[in-house]
Amino acid sequence: MATLTPFFAPAGGGGFVNYTCYGTSNTPQGWDAGDWPDILLNISPYTWASLGIVMALSLSVLGAAWGIWITGSTLVGAAVKAPRIKSKNLVSVIFCEATAIFGVIIAIILQGKLSDISVGENDKAPSAICATLFYSGYSIFWAGFAVGATNLASGITVGISGSGCALADAQDPSLFVKILIVEIFGSALGIFGLIVGIIMTQNAQF
Repeated sequence: MATLTPFFAPAGGGGFVNYTCYGTSNTPQGWDAGDWPDILLNISPYTWASLGIVMALSLSVLGAAWGIWITGSTLVGAAVKAPRIKSKNLVSVIFCEATAIFGVIIAIILQGKLSDISVGENDKAPSAICATLFYSGYSIFWAGFAVGATNLASGITVGISGSGCALADAQDPSLFVKILIVEIFGSALGIFGLIVGIIMTQNAQF
């Protein structure tokens, strides 16, 4: 059972100000001692939320960089033999970069949900405050993970398909548009993750 404790007590009382939640088993000594699931409650909800923001941004940028690495190196190599492909195949690089933009967007949205705790004496009970904090922390964490993972997969998918698109276009220009459709569907994966992440955190608020 998580409890609420103050960082400091304001002079003259006056309600709950700057409180934090923590669990009941801080130092379990072995598998049979303490409440192991409660260890998660000893991690600050702000830590969970911050980790979610970090994963959303870092995994998205990693996916974009990985995709650009794959498709960019192939494009440069194929353009040596077929210079005509270097301009229109840059759209593959743009699709890869879009996954990083999705990560930046969700990171800004999630960061806007973080704020200091300031609860007046007529507001929610400590247990309700604690539940709200952990709900917000976990939802932001998993939303960030979901967005980051989908953008990572999307970036790699677009990179590989973009690489194939450049090679196919170098051999047969009529294949460019057909393979570009595959890239568009791969890029849509990142949009799905972004939408789900926003929905997951719509009720999260510190």
